[in-house]
Amino acid sequence: MKNIIHIDPFEIIGILVKTTNKNGQSVIDMGQLWSRFYSENILSTIPDRLNDDIYSVYTDYKSDYTEDYTAIIGCKVKSLDHIPNGLIGRQIQGGNYLRYISKGQIPDAVIKTWKEIWDHNKELKRKYTADYEVYRDEFLHGEVPEVNIYISTE
Repeated sequence: MKNIIHIDPFEIIGILVKTTNKNGQSVIDMGQLWSRFYSENILSTIPDRLNDDIYSVYTDYKSDYTEDYTAIIGCKVKSLDHIPNGLIGRQIQGGNYLRYISKGQIPDAVIKTWKEIWDHNKELKRKYTADYEVYRDEFLHGEVPEVNIYISTE
């Protein structure tokens, strides 16, 4: 399920990896990044969090989803004034976004939604500024887990 919404710019603090979808590399890199996020309890080290929602942001695309990009896992923050050592801060552009709601077992449901996005990539008019997933605690632990995926578009 998807719909277009306008998102205001926001800031995030977290950890990053540079990756690519080629040869399944992003699955490996993202698995390691998520593992690090939880094993090092990164959430607790992020200052000025607006809440405990976890964002997985995809940005700095070389061209499109088939080329290199940067992935960031972190939290939305009030400002980038206090970025702890070892973490990064980034402002995410506002604009129009397609919102997909991915429901089902995580990560399988999210992977399935991304495959749907890639299958319809040409008709989506993607901007490739930043795309992101939002993992809200109250939706992850419900009867049917749910993740919102936002795709920057014209």
